[in-house]
Amino acid sequence: MNYRHHFHAGNFADVFKHVLLLELLRGLQKKEKPFLYLDTHAGRGRYDLETAARGDSLERKPEWPDGIGRLVATDEPLTPLLADYVERIRTFDRNQGNVADELRFYPGSPHIARSLVRPQDRLALCEKHPAESAALRAEFQFTDRCSVHEMDGYVALRAMLPPPERRALVLIDPPFEAQDEFAQIVEGLRGGLQRFPSGVFAIWYPLTSRAKIDAFYDELIALKPPPTLAVEIAIAGENSPLKMRGCGLAVINPPWRFDEAVKPTLESLARLLAQGPGADFNLAWAVPE
Repeated sequence: MNYRHHFHAGNFADVFKHVLLLELLRGLQKKEKPFLYLDTHAGRGRYDLETAARGDSLERKPEWPDGIGRLVATDEPLTPLLADYVERIRTFDRNQGNVADELRFYPGSPHIARSLVRPQDRLALCEKHPAESAALRAEFQFTDRCSVHEMDGYVALRAMLPPPERRALVLIDPPFEAQDEFAQIVEGLRGGLQRFPSGVFAIWYPLTSRAKIDAFYDELIALKPPPTLAVEIAIAGENSPLKMRGCGLAVINPPWRFDEAVKPTLESLARLLAQGPGADFNLAWAVPE
């Protein structure tokens, strides 16, 4: 794998993604009916930040100090959503046996979801890389109503939808190793939306080239999806030398008033996670309600 997630674990993109994931899960839980949480690119589930700090032959700098590290260190009052997220991260870290003040273990999206799902809900975690999948399977082997699949997550959009529960939150969070990743996402969504148009689909993407993002949304809109919300955060302006200056989440069929619920938190995150001038956030309907 070119993408070594343990260097990125807990960075600003993880903070953004996992905070929004918590709110999406809460939105679905406003109804008692069960739902499926489908994670198409689940990774290994748990990351050791101490390993990231040691680096490797690539001499990469760990990114968590400018992500979750800032939130646990700030004296600024946090929004209720951010405070809940930070407490879940600290609880996970303590449950892994860390007694130090500094964080050591960071949960991936499967553990974020696991921390909130109810007994009637179900987890399906997909990871096609054998080593990552094996680690994920070991991590969740004793978790009730959870299955781990060594398979291409885009195939899962066809194979696992529609679910028996008739409700689902699908997180599509690829590592963007492939040059045609956006095209793969659109093709996967084509099948997923045909099979299950009422599902909630959340697609994470990096903010590198505005042109690529605009082209992605053009192709997404061409699928004629249900209401779709574009949520983005930038930690620096367009002239920043940062390789990734921000990221976004395209949310198809967001829960009712999801945009209103997350706006105060996005305002706080843009300020807390800023790494240069021009840090900001954006909420816009790509496909109106």
